[in-house]
Amino acid sequence: MSQRPFSILVLCTGNSARSILGEAILAAKGAGRIAAFSAGSKPKGVPHPGALRLLARKGIDVAPFRSKSWNEFTGPDGPPIDLAITVCGNAAGEACPVFMGAPLKAHWGLPDPADVTGGEAAEDAAFEQTWRWLDMRVAALLDLPFETMDSTQLSARLAEIGQMEGAA
Repeated sequence: MSQRPFSILVLCTGNSARSILGEAILAAKGAGRIAAFSAGSKPKGVPHPGALRLLARKGIDVAPFRSKSWNEFTGPDGPPIDLAITVCGNAAGEACPVFMGAPLKAHWGLPDPADVTGGEAAEDAAFEQTWRWLDMRVAALLDLPFETMDSTQLSARLAEIGQMEGAA
């Protein structure tokens, strides 16, 4: 009998940029090991066009991605969540949501690529950079035997991962 995949919810306020990218990377690289989701405390309603352009360039089907409330994950019909990762840059003065239902929490704060001005090329470059930083963090997570680590060990490693290049 196989166990269910480790379930990760990537959170940000608007669920339109960083959390969408985090969900995409976790789902692609962690297929079989991880069930990935994203949500926001105040969802914008649609993913940011820059996030959708990047996903399309990476060959990822954008159809399943939507901006949604974390309320979908806190009720009795929501999937079990093993880990909630916030990706908002609270060093930049953003208020990160605090998810109440997850037994384990981590903060991987990054600057918001949606805040970049200067046209589509500048936006696309910012989203590419955010993708690289998230990809690095996901690779570090996947290098861990997180399924068998105790919560104290895993929390410490997740905190280290959160301090990798680009931390905000």
